Amino acid sequence: MAKQLRIIPEKCTGCIQCELACSFVQTGRFQPARALIRVHLFDDQASYAPYTCFQCDEAWCMTACPVNAITISAVTAKVVVEALCVGCGLCTIACPYGTVWHNPDSEKAVKCDLCGGDPACVRACPTAAITYLETAAADWLGPWADDLNRSLREMQAGGGQ
Repeated sequence: MAKQLRIIPEKCTGCIQCELACSFVQTGRFQPARALIRVHLFDDQASYAPYTCFQCDEAWCMTACPVNAITISAVTAKVVVEALCVGCGLCTIACPYGTVWHNPDSEKAVKCDLCGGDPACVRACPTAAITYLETAAADWLGPWADDLNRSLREMQAGGGQ
């Protein structure tokens, strides 16, 4: 059974502990700008939403890579093999979610690799806004759709809007 990150934005307080933990594990520095998970602030709603690579089934970043530098690891994460990456940036353009980044130090692509199966962001999150769960399939929209459907049923049952 595969595992995937589940992010619940409503639980996020914007503390950026996930960014700090990720950047430290990935680079050895507490530098949120180098994290492979980002926390987005929605100014108009005063709310936050962590986001990172969804480990898509389609993996357009893999398809776009001309040297096959993005592979699937044992923990089903799509990972960049730095030794193969030529830094062309096609994967960063191909990712529809903007979660494949360019590392200015190495001049290579970087993306979430699920920390080898023990995501630092999950361990660091004080509100459980980020969890790492076993799933039957890598369907990152499934939990969100289930929550949405449940909310709609509750609204319909209560006559609310």
